[in-house]
Amino acid sequence: MVKELPELRDPAEIWVVSLATAEARRNGFAERAGNAALPWRFFDACTGPAEGMELDELAIRKNKGRALTRGEIGCYASHYSIWRDMVARGVPQAIVLEDDTLVDWAYLERLARADLHATGIDYLRLYAKRPTWQRVVRGDFLQHSRTVIELIGLAYGTQGYAITLEGARRLSEHCRLVRRPIDDEMDRSWAHGMRNLALFPAPILEATVASDIGAARFAPKVDPAFHSLRQKAWRHLERARMRMLKARRLLER
Repeated sequence: MVKELPELRDPAEIWVVSLATAEARRNGFAERAGNAALPWRFFDACTGPAEGMELDELAIRKNKGRALTRGEIGCYASHYSIWRDMVARGVPQAIVLEDDTLVDWAYLERLARADLHATGIDYLRLYAKRPTWQRVVRGDFLQHSRTVIELIGLAYGTQGYAITLEGARRLSEHCRLVRRPIDDEMDRSWAHGMRNLALFPAPILEATVASDIGAARFAPKVDPAFHSLRQKAWRHLERARMRMLKARRLLER
């Protein structure tokens, strides 16, 4: 049974991250969003670090075996900037999309009006790129057979998510120091302490278009910092923290 949720006084802001020069992608998104009942705006994607960000180059090399690409830094800066703007303006809730998405606007209209923080949700993924461990948190969420699940592990992707003011505050504080790509950091719920919740089935899809981030991030991890004994031990600890979080969630059932 679909339960009524508390509603926001004003619908969530909807931002679409897109390079200012990506005319074809912007036109494609605008055409696909022709039936959207809610207002949305493009956010000009960053092409370099944002104010307040600090890159820890050594930590990045240890964690990824390489430096971040220019596209990864811009992606990180774009989402970080949106969170900082939310905090600065006191925006209660926002939905962040990327311009290569196909959107179920009818569902997003309901989501944009729901007070997520009042329901205990401060971050809600609308899409994930790969499966990982999950558990059901809440069924029939705003629609029959739409489920909120918790993900533990690296699901990757920043194609779309809803975030509250509290979620933006916590992620902007945690992500100020850059140690890995932004989606890696957002997935690490065992580190930042905020549940990595997601909708299933996903209300958005990723269109098959060329990535703005580039393929260099898939290159082999050749940096010696990644292969040091200390870093290998750290990765074992990271996996142990992930397993401990899974165990706690299983005990909560």
